[in-house]
Amino acid sequence: MLLVRFGVVQESTAELRDRVRKVLRDNPLSQRAFAERIGLDATKLSKSLSGTRRFTPSELTRIAETGNVTVNWLINGSDEVETVAAVPRHSARVEPERGSPAEAGRYQQILDAAWHLIAERGYHSVRISDVAQACGTSAATIHYYFPGRDDLLTETLRYSVRLAFDRQVAELHTITDAYQRLLRLVELQLPTPGLLRLEWSVWMQIWNESTLRPELRVLHSDSYERWHDTIARTIREGQQQGVFVDTDPEELTMTLTALIDGLGIQVITDRPGRSVAGMREVLRDFVDREIVRD
Repeated sequence: MLLVRFGVVQESTAELRDRVRKVLRDNPLSQRAFAERIGLDATKLSKSLSGTRRFTPSELTRIAETGNVTVNWLINGSDEVETVAAVPRHSARVEPERGSPAEAGRYQQILDAAWHLIAERGYHSVRISDVAQACGTSAATIHYYFPGRDDLLTETLRYSVRLAFDRQVAELHTITDAYQRLLRLVELQLPTPGLLRLEWSVWMQIWNESTLRPELRVLHSDSYERWHDTIARTIREGQQQGVFVDTDPEELTMTLTALIDGLGIQVITDRPGRSVAGMREVLRDFVDREIVRD
């Protein structure tokens, strides 16, 4: 059965379950071990595969990450399908490891460890030996996948793009109302403790490095453009639904994203008087005052 949402054909959950089964078949882990890896009870995974339970957005995101696929592929059958979130440009995508499932798993393990270390310690404080220690392997193995330390930084940026894209597709593909979807997009961008705050840390380091290293600027621009386009298409859809004002969507997007960036930096650097709750309130007030039609 095919469903049409947001002008995009999306397949029913039966096809989604088939794709999850393919991920499980291609993965070297057993189904029980795979469930443990993604933090899901094996019984719940079985129920979701049988259709008596739906996968949650966070579960789909973890399945995609562990299985070296995208949420867009799980839900829509293709990495290229234009859906509720803009597809990353080719330069900003994580290229899948072309080896065996075990090699792909090792590559993902190294990338995830490097991403967390850079987010928590800072790029200039992370050495190849630190990544090797976190993965329980040798520095030579890290160099096999990532020849230099700078390669780790560029791939962690692409990894952040993938994480955000997967999360947005998983969270937003069932929200048909553009206003509610825009509010959810704002919520998904708040630097709340955990994954989102770590993503903000990586982005802030990329912003800094891009000012010093011109070779990073194209990748940074292409990565950021995906976020900009996701907001812009949501605003355009809200205008088509008659719930948003007719102001130029690009102008509204530029203002909203700049407000998110500025507030996010103040929150993550612990400026006195700034908080996630306060940031949420300011952003929702802006949406209601400047974007929603009276």
